[in-house]
Amino acid sequence: MKFRFLIGLILLTVSCVESVAQIRLEVIHHAKLSLSDSSIFLAGTINGWSPGDEHFKLTRRPDGVYYIDLPDTLTYFEYKFTQGGWALVEGSRDGKARPNRVYNRSQEIDPKHVQVEIEVWENQPAYVIVTKKIPRNTPHDAALYIMGDFNNWNPADKTYKMNKQIDGSYQVLIYSPYEKFQYKFTRGTIESIESRSGGRFLKNRIVSRDQVVNRPNLEVDIASWSDITEGTQLYSIYDLLLLFSFFQGLLLIITIPSIQGYNKAANRWLLFLIGFSSVIVLLKVVGNYPLITQAYPKLQLLPDFIFFIYSPLFYFYIQRLLFQSRTSWSNNVQFHLIPALVQFFVYMVYLLMDKSLFESKLSNEFSDLYLVRFAVGSLAFIVNSYYWLVSLRALNRYKENYKNNNSYEQNLQYLNTVLFLQAICLFAWAIIILVVVFGKWWGLDVFYAVEFMIETIWMVFSGITFFLGYFVIHEPDIFRVPEMILELPISGSPPLSIQQHQTTIAKEETIENVEKEMEQVAAYMDQFKPYTNPKLNLVELATRLDLPPYVLSRIINTGSGKNFFDFVNGYRIDEFKRRVDDPQFRNHTLLSIAFDVGFNSKTAFNRSFKKITNQTPSSYFNKIKEY
Repeated sequence: MKFRFLIGLILLTVSCVESVAQIRLEVIHHAKLSLSDSSIFLAGTINGWSPGDEHFKLTRRPDGVYYIDLPDTLTYFEYKFTQGGWALVEGSRDGKARPNRVYNRSQEIDPKHVQVEIEVWENQPAYVIVTKKIPRNTPHDAALYIMGDFNNWNPADKTYKMNKQIDGSYQVLIYSPYEKFQYKFTRGTIESIESRSGGRFLKNRIVSRDQVVNRPNLEVDIASWSDITEGTQLYSIYDLLLLFSFFQGLLLIITIPSIQGYNKAANRWLLFLIGFSSVIVLLKVVGNYPLITQAYPKLQLLPDFIFFIYSPLFYFYIQRLLFQSRTSWSNNVQFHLIPALVQFFVYMVYLLMDKSLFESKLSNEFSDLYLVRFAVGSLAFIVNSYYWLVSLRALNRYKENYKNNNSYEQNLQYLNTVLFLQAICLFAWAIIILVVVFGKWWGLDVFYAVEFMIETIWMVFSGITFFLGYFVIHEPDIFRVPEMILELPISGSPPLSIQQHQTTIAKEETIENVEKEMEQVAAYMDQFKPYTNPKLNLVELATRLDLPPYVLSRIINTGSGKNFFDFVNGYRIDEFKRRVDDPQFRNHTLLSIAFDVGFNSKTAFNRSFKKITNQTPSSYFNKIKEY
């Protein structure tokens, strides 16, 4: 007898301890239940918002109060009460959706005993999803399901299995407590979710209550399945172009170093740039492949790392190519790559995330992942625009300095082409940002429009590699070691030897008489015709005249009001006119005469002739024939 009493006392003690270590949730009053035998369930963050979870079914006491005991370890959760499904969920007094209830231990009057009332059950609309068209390669015995935020994205929820109708269509009835809900079709597994044509990624479908006010049946088609692709689709041409760009990049990496006189100093940056871009393009192509996307969805983030790396690399190449400036790793490169480092740490949060959670964020255009990528992309647009402007400014500065020291044009067309393609990408990038902002502002679905523009940017970007390949094959000289371009100071003098310094002082004493010095230069040009040398530069002419280059530059700039380039080409144009008028040269073509007087290309000749005479060479020649 004593033993039984002891056992009972122990059980009573354990029961009391358990009750103390629990949170009791009581519904002390509720609106009338739909059926006499209906039950009340708790659905919330603690059970994945499952509306009819038997483990969270409330118990009814004799006095009519419903209650449930929850673990005392809970400190915060959101919840609602249902009658076993979202079709019967508590609502507000006007019959509409009510906000989620919140349990917060720190704000509850009695954290272990919470009493609530259910004022009314919400009048929820029914969504009838009808599918009349499914992919042709769908297995004949496949069961189709619909999953969404209304069933915690369960891909094989029997409650939401689609029923096949007599006409061959499928339909399912859905109740949701949300103003909007997201969903996708599946064949019972996450791997077999629906996709766009060819197995391409499909964002979550979205339905709002406004859509079922006058049209309860929502008809949608399933284009394809992620795990079963149908042949080559049109969009694969886009991936094919990117893939060709990747192989073109590999070819350039092999070809450029093989060019005789290869400019190692500058093209080391170019090769690094091409290699990095090619890898990113390959990741972009691989990330679009359906099977790879399913196995490694996080690959879709990796192409974003080009945002803050490509432009600095291109800028370093420009600086090293045009000005032979040596980039210091500790003082320069690290500073320029700070944005890329920040992006890396931000993206690591998602790269280390659970795969299923990451996929849910990737599919949901309202997730924080989309917000982060948009913010990073917008900042990257500003950064890339800055580097484009400073690169363009550097190129223009180089061209001006070049004309002060050389009488011929240098082929920088490939740099102009690259900057032009980059400008197209930046313009499309700006349009994307505006479309997204205005789309969110006006509540428009701009997902596919933005995706199309992003693909356009990648196609234009891949064109840079193709253009570089063209120039490498047809004009390899532009990748050889460039001639040194001296930046001559306007005043002062460069470091000279003692003898040179004495000569400089003597010359500076006579520099005040600019006209006299200019006459001597002009006399030399008329007598010896050095301008017929297509590669004539300031240093060579200064050596012939026994003048320091910077002194000769000052004489020409002050005496003629022209830079060295226009000064020499003016003599070439005059010599061209003289020969055209000379019967001795009547059997010569205009282009051959232009080359004889020192021009190194037809383009340079036409441009200079038009600039100096305000007419084309052919117009000038036709006027001569009239006389």
